[in-house]
Amino acid sequence: MTTRPRAGRRPGGSGTREAILDAARRRFAELGYDRTTLRGIAADAGVDVALVSHYFGPKQRLFAQAASLPFDPALVLPGLLDGPREDIGRRLARHVLETLDSPTGRRRMTGLIRAAASERQAADEIRERVSRELLVPLAEGLGAPDAPLRASLAGSQIVGLVMARHVVGLEPLTESASGVLVDAVAPVLQHYLTGTLAP
Repeated sequence: MTTRPRAGRRPGGSGTREAILDAARRRFAELGYDRTTLRGIAADAGVDVALVSHYFGPKQRLFAQAASLPFDPALVLPGLLDGPREDIGRRLARHVLETLDSPTGRRRMTGLIRAAASERQAADEIRERVSRELLVPLAEGLGAPDAPLRASLAGSQIVGLVMARHVVGLEPLTESASGVLVDAVAPVLQHYLTGTLAP
């Protein structure tokens, strides 16, 4: 049985800020926004709770910095947009499932969604970040009309998949191979991003 380091043992300095962010990401992923406390984050990081507030301020501000996407949208977008337009749904689905196959990526994505489901301010922060940094630029890059609506629809599919598979643990999604899910989700994402939305 491992024990967590006691608060206050790590002095402020090199590595402390990242240790706090790592602890915050784990807590938000495991407990959601409401049940995560600065004191718990401090205990996991091995620092005094005052040091957490010193670096990041209140919990909302810490969450805004800890709730980063598990990839750099500026690096991912060119790869998603490079290739046949009719395959964009598959490229996006593959990227999402590959991210979820990574323990770090899965922890970050589930942390974002748990927090969004439990606290309005966290949901606003996440929605703004995902839309601004990834989904709207993706839809705009395709030259499709109604880019914000298409981005929101694609986002709803991705959030629903992550919630059902990794937060709720809905079977048989939990047992399905990533390749199977890519095949299933890709046509839906393709329709949202490039298909006809009118009746």
